[in-house]
Amino acid sequence: MKLLQDVSSVRNFTQKRASKQKIGLVPTMGALHQGHQELLKASLQDNDLTICSIYVNPTQFNNPDDLNKYPRTLEHDLKFLEKIGCNAVFYPPNQVMYPGEEQQLLQLSFGHLDNVLEGQHRPGHFSGVGLVVTKLLNVVQPERAYFGQKDLQQLAIIRQMVQEFFIPVEIISVPIVRESSGLALSSRNQRLSFEEKQVATQLYQTLLFAQQQYESGVSLSTIKEQSINQFSRHANIRVEYFEAVRMRDFQILEEKMEADVIAFCVAAYVGEVRLIDNIIVS
Repeated sequence: MKLLQDVSSVRNFTQKRASKQKIGLVPTMGALHQGHQELLKASLQDNDLTICSIYVNPTQFNNPDDLNKYPRTLEHDLKFLEKIGCNAVFYPPNQVMYPGEEQQLLQLSFGHLDNVLEGQHRPGHFSGVGLVVTKLLNVVQPERAYFGQKDLQQLAIIRQMVQEFFIPVEIISVPIVRESSGLALSSRNQRLSFEEKQVATQLYQTLLFAQQQYESGVSLSTIKEQSINQFSRHANIRVEYFEAVRMRDFQILEEKMEADVIAFCVAAYVGEVRLIDNIIVS
Protein backbone atom coordinates (compact mmCIF):
# COMPACT_ATOMS: atom_id res chain seq x y z
CA MET A 1 0.00 0.00 0.00
CA LYS A 2 1.40 3.35 -1.05
CA LEU A 3 1.52 6.10 1.58
CA LEU A 4 0.98 9.54 0.06
CA GLN A 5 1.08 12.89 1.83
CA ASP A 6 1.27 15.55 -0.88
CA VAL A 7 -0.38 16.38 -4.17
CA SER A 8 2.58 15.53 -6.42
CA SER A 9 2.98 12.04 -4.91
CA VAL A 10 -0.71 11.30 -5.51
CA ARG A 11 -0.54 12.48 -9.11
CA ASN A 12 2.66 10.52 -9.73
CA PHE A 13 0.93 7.42 -8.37
CA THR A 14 -2.21 7.85 -10.47
CA GLN A 15 -0.33 8.77 -13.66
CA LYS A 16 1.66 5.54 -13.49
CA ARG A 17 -1.46 3.40 -13.67
CA ALA A 18 -1.86 1.13 -16.67
CA SER A 19 -4.02 2.18 -19.59
CA LYS A 20 -7.76 1.96 -18.91
CA GLN A 21 -7.30 1.27 -15.18
CA LYS A 22 -10.11 2.82 -13.16
CA ILE A 23 -9.58 4.57 -9.82
CA GLY A 24 -12.02 4.68 -6.92
CA LEU A 25 -11.72 7.28 -4.15
CA VAL A 26 -13.03 6.76 -0.62
CA PRO A 27 -12.82 10.10 1.24
CA THR A 28 -12.77 9.72 5.05
CA MET A 29 -11.80 11.60 8.18
CA GLY A 30 -10.22 8.50 9.67
CA ALA A 31 -11.19 6.55 12.80
CA LEU A 32 -12.13 3.84 10.32
CA HIS A 33 -14.81 1.22 11.08
CA GLN A 34 -16.98 -1.35 9.34
CA GLY A 35 -18.99 1.37 7.61
CA HIS A 36 -15.82 2.58 5.90
CA GLN A 37 -14.99 -1.04 5.14
CA GLU A 38 -18.18 -1.32 3.07
CA LEU A 39 -17.21 1.81 1.11
CA LEU A 40 -13.76 0.36 0.47
CA LYS A 41 -15.12 -3.06 -0.51
CA ALA A 42 -17.43 -1.41 -3.05
CA SER A 43 -14.54 0.55 -4.53
CA LEU A 44 -12.23 -2.46 -4.61
CA GLN A 45 -14.91 -4.42 -6.44
CA ASP A 46 -15.70 -1.68 -8.97
CA ASN A 47 -12.23 -0.35 -9.76
CA ASP A 48 -8.67 -1.41 -10.56
CA LEU A 49 -7.15 0.88 -7.92
CA THR A 50 -8.62 2.25 -4.69
CA ILE A 51 -7.31 5.32 -2.87
CA CYS A 52 -8.57 6.17 0.60
CA SER A 53 -8.07 9.70 1.89
CA ILE A 54 -7.78 10.40 5.62
CA TYR A 55 -8.13 14.05 6.51
CA VAL A 56 -9.93 15.73 9.41
CA ASN A 57 -11.05 18.79 7.49
CA PRO A 58 -11.10 21.88 9.75
CA THR A 59 -13.25 24.01 7.44
CA GLN A 60 -16.33 21.82 7.89
CA PHE A 61 -16.36 22.15 11.69
CA ASN A 62 -18.36 25.12 12.93
CA ASN A 63 -17.56 24.08 16.52
CA PRO A 64 -13.81 24.22 17.39
CA ASP A 65 -14.36 21.91 20.37
CA ASP A 66 -15.90 19.29 18.08
CA LEU A 67 -12.86 19.52 15.81
CA ASN A 68 -10.45 19.10 18.72
CA LYS A 69 -12.32 16.07 20.07
CA TYR A 70 -12.76 14.30 16.74
CA PRO A 71 -11.06 10.87 17.07
CA ARG A 72 -7.71 10.51 15.31
CA THR A 73 -6.42 6.94 15.00
CA LEU A 74 -3.95 7.03 12.11
CA GLU A 75 -1.88 3.99 13.14
CA HIS A 76 -5.03 1.86 13.44
CA ASP A 77 -6.38 3.24 10.17
CA LEU A 78 -3.26 2.40 8.16
CA LYS A 79 -3.32 -1.18 9.45
CA PHE A 80 -7.04 -1.35 8.69
CA LEU A 81 -6.47 -0.22 5.09
CA GLU A 82 -3.49 -2.53 4.58
CA LYS A 83 -5.53 -5.52 5.73
CA ILE A 84 -8.47 -4.78 3.47
CA GLY A 85 -6.22 -4.41 0.40
CA CYS A 86 -6.46 -0.67 -0.26
CA ASN A 87 -3.90 0.34 -2.90
CA ALA A 88 -2.97 3.77 -1.54
CA VAL A 89 -3.80 6.18 1.26
CA PHE A 90 -3.61 9.96 1.00
CA TYR A 91 -3.23 11.54 4.45
CA PRO A 92 -2.10 15.13 3.93
CA PRO A 93 -1.25 17.67 6.64
CA ASN A 94 -3.26 20.89 6.82
CA GLN A 95 -0.60 22.92 4.98
CA VAL A 96 -1.00 20.68 1.92
CA MET A 97 -4.78 20.97 1.77
CA TYR A 98 -4.88 24.66 2.72
CA PRO A 99 -1.60 26.30 1.70
CA GLY A 100 -3.04 29.84 1.60
CA GLU A 101 -4.41 32.19 4.25
CA GLU A 102 -7.62 31.00 5.91
CA GLN A 103 -9.42 34.28 5.27
CA GLN A 104 -8.84 33.80 1.53
CA LEU A 105 -10.66 30.45 1.39
CA LEU A 106 -13.28 30.00 -1.28
CA GLN A 107 -16.82 29.95 0.11
CA LEU A 108 -19.41 27.71 -1.54
CA SER A 109 -23.17 28.11 -1.31
CA PHE A 110 -25.68 25.37 -2.06
CA GLY A 111 -28.90 27.38 -1.93
CA HIS A 112 -31.81 25.66 -0.18
CA LEU A 113 -29.59 22.75 0.94
CA ASP A 114 -27.55 25.22 3.00
CA ASN A 115 -30.62 26.42 4.90
CA VAL A 116 -32.24 23.22 6.19
CA LEU A 117 -31.28 20.44 8.60
CA GLU A 118 -27.47 20.18 8.74
CA GLY A 119 -27.05 23.40 6.78
CA GLN A 120 -29.23 25.33 9.22
CA HIS A 121 -27.67 23.91 12.37
CA ARG A 122 -24.03 23.87 11.20
CA PRO A 123 -23.39 27.19 9.41
CA GLY A 124 -20.52 26.92 6.94
CA HIS A 125 -20.35 23.14 7.26
CA PHE A 126 -21.31 22.33 3.69
CA SER A 127 -19.05 25.01 2.26
CA GLY A 128 -16.17 23.25 4.00
CA VAL A 129 -17.34 19.84 2.82
CA GLY A 130 -17.72 21.03 -0.76
CA LEU A 131 -14.31 22.69 -0.73
CA VAL A 132 -12.39 19.70 0.60
CA VAL A 133 -14.20 17.17 -1.59
CA THR A 134 -13.52 19.30 -4.67
CA LYS A 135 -9.83 19.41 -3.72
CA LEU A 136 -9.70 15.64 -3.24
CA LEU A 137 -11.47 14.95 -6.53
CA ASN A 138 -9.11 17.29 -8.37
CA VAL A 139 -6.01 15.76 -6.78
CA VAL A 140 -6.96 12.10 -7.29
CA GLN A 141 -9.16 12.45 -10.42
CA PRO A 142 -11.01 9.18 -9.79
CA GLU A 143 -13.64 7.64 -12.03
CA ARG A 144 -15.81 6.93 -8.98
CA ALA A 145 -16.05 8.29 -5.42
CA TYR A 146 -17.84 6.55 -2.54
CA PHE A 147 -19.91 8.12 0.24
CA GLY A 148 -22.13 6.67 2.98
CA GLN A 149 -25.89 7.13 3.04
CA LYS A 150 -25.76 8.11 6.73
CA ASP A 151 -24.67 11.59 5.60
CA LEU A 152 -27.68 11.82 3.30
CA GLN A 153 -27.75 15.61 2.92
CA GLN A 154 -23.99 15.69 2.33
CA LEU A 155 -24.52 13.19 -0.48
CA ALA A 156 -27.03 15.56 -2.11
CA ILE A 157 -24.58 18.46 -1.70
CA ILE A 158 -21.75 16.53 -3.37
CA ARG A 159 -23.94 15.41 -6.25
CA GLN A 160 -25.05 18.99 -6.84
CA MET A 161 -21.46 20.23 -6.68
CA VAL A 162 -20.18 17.60 -9.13
CA GLN A 163 -22.98 18.48 -11.54
CA GLU A 164 -22.46 22.24 -11.27
CA PHE A 165 -18.66 22.04 -11.73
CA PHE A 166 -18.81 19.39 -14.49
CA ILE A 167 -16.48 17.12 -12.52
CA PRO A 168 -16.18 13.81 -14.43
CA VAL A 169 -16.76 11.43 -11.54
CA GLU A 170 -19.54 9.02 -10.62
CA ILE A 171 -20.76 9.47 -7.04
CA ILE A 172 -21.66 6.12 -5.47
CA SER A 173 -23.89 5.89 -2.38
CA VAL A 174 -23.35 2.97 0.01
CA PRO A 175 -26.10 1.97 2.49
CA ILE A 176 -25.81 2.68 6.21
CA VAL A 177 -24.01 0.01 8.24
CA ARG A 178 -25.43 -0.53 11.72
CA GLU A 179 -24.43 -2.27 14.90
CA SER A 180 -26.63 -5.18 16.00
CA SER A 181 -28.46 -2.67 18.22
CA GLY A 182 -29.39 -0.59 15.17
CA LEU A 183 -27.01 2.27 15.99
CA ALA A 184 -25.54 3.67 12.77
CA LEU A 185 -21.78 3.23 12.67
CA SER A 186 -19.93 6.51 13.07
CA SER A 187 -16.44 7.55 14.11
CA ARG A 188 -18.13 9.75 16.71
CA ASN A 189 -19.48 6.63 18.43
CA GLN A 190 -16.00 6.21 19.93
CA ARG A 191 -16.78 9.17 22.17
CA LEU A 192 -19.91 7.54 23.64
CA SER A 193 -19.82 5.74 26.96
CA PHE A 194 -21.38 2.28 27.19
CA GLU A 195 -24.54 3.76 28.71
CA GLU A 196 -24.73 6.49 26.07
CA LYS A 197 -24.46 3.92 23.28
CA GLN A 198 -27.53 2.19 24.70
CA VAL A 199 -29.41 5.50 24.75
CA ALA A 200 -28.24 6.33 21.20
CA THR A 201 -30.10 3.31 19.80
CA GLN A 202 -33.27 5.38 20.27
CA LEU A 203 -32.42 7.32 17.11
CA TYR A 204 -32.89 4.28 14.90
CA GLN A 205 -35.77 2.91 16.96
CA THR A 206 -37.62 6.19 16.48
CA LEU A 207 -36.87 6.20 12.76
CA LEU A 208 -38.33 2.69 12.50
CA PHE A 209 -41.39 3.90 14.44
CA ALA A 210 -41.77 6.80 11.99
CA GLN A 211 -41.51 4.41 9.05
CA GLN A 212 -44.20 2.15 10.49
CA GLN A 213 -46.50 5.10 11.14
CA TYR A 214 -45.94 6.42 7.63
CA GLU A 215 -46.81 3.04 6.11
CA SER A 216 -49.97 2.99 8.25
CA GLY A 217 -51.13 6.28 6.74
CA VAL A 218 -50.43 8.60 9.67
CA SER A 219 -49.81 12.23 8.64
CA LEU A 220 -46.23 13.50 8.56
CA SER A 221 -46.96 16.27 11.04
CA THR A 222 -48.35 13.73 13.52
CA ILE A 223 -45.39 11.40 12.99
CA LYS A 224 -42.99 14.25 13.70
CA GLU A 225 -44.83 15.20 16.89
CA GLN A 226 -45.00 11.59 18.12
CA SER A 227 -41.33 10.95 17.31
CA ILE A 228 -40.12 14.01 19.19
CA ASN A 229 -42.30 12.96 22.12
CA GLN A 230 -40.56 9.57 22.12
CA PHE A 231 -37.17 11.26 22.41
CA SER A 232 -38.40 13.44 25.28
CA ARG A 233 -38.66 10.33 27.47
CA HIS A 234 -34.87 10.07 27.53
CA ALA A 235 -33.06 12.68 29.60
CA ASN A 236 -29.72 12.09 27.85
CA ILE A 237 -31.07 12.84 24.36
CA ARG A 238 -31.42 16.40 23.10
CA VAL A 239 -33.05 16.48 19.67
CA GLU A 240 -31.84 19.15 17.26
CA TYR A 241 -34.24 18.24 14.45
CA PHE A 242 -36.52 15.45 13.29
CA GLU A 243 -37.97 16.04 9.83
CA ALA A 244 -39.49 14.35 6.82
CA VAL A 245 -37.84 15.54 3.60
CA ARG A 246 -38.34 15.08 -0.09
CA MET A 247 -35.20 13.28 -1.25
CA ARG A 248 -34.74 15.07 -4.56
CA ASP A 249 -34.38 18.54 -3.04
CA PHE A 250 -34.55 18.15 0.79
CA GLN A 251 -37.74 20.17 0.98
CA ILE A 252 -39.19 19.71 4.49
CA LEU A 253 -42.62 18.13 4.25
CA GLU A 254 -45.71 18.37 6.43
CA GLU A 255 -47.89 16.30 4.09
CA LYS A 256 -47.25 13.16 2.06
CA MET A 257 -46.05 13.52 -1.51
CA GLU A 258 -47.08 10.31 -3.23
CA ALA A 259 -44.85 10.73 -6.30
CA ASP A 260 -41.69 11.51 -4.34
CA VAL A 261 -39.18 9.51 -2.34
CA ILE A 262 -39.26 10.60 1.30
CA ALA A 263 -36.71 10.22 4.09
CA PHE A 264 -36.93 10.85 7.81
CA CYS A 265 -33.79 12.58 9.13
CA VAL A 266 -32.73 13.15 12.73
CA ALA A 267 -29.90 14.90 14.54
CA ALA A 268 -29.54 14.68 18.30
CA TYR A 269 -27.02 15.06 21.07
CA VAL A 270 -26.45 12.02 23.26
CA GLY A 271 -24.54 13.47 26.16
CA GLU A 272 -22.00 15.76 24.45
CA VAL A 273 -21.85 13.80 21.18
CA ARG A 274 -23.88 14.90 18.17
CA LEU A 275 -25.24 12.05 16.04
CA ILE A 276 -27.24 11.94 12.82
CA ASP A 277 -29.27 9.18 11.19
CA ASN A 278 -31.96 8.71 8.54
CA ILE A 279 -34.27 6.21 6.94
CA ILE A 280 -35.68 6.25 3.41
CA VAL A 281 -39.34 5.25 3.49
CA SER A 282 -40.69 5.54 -0.05
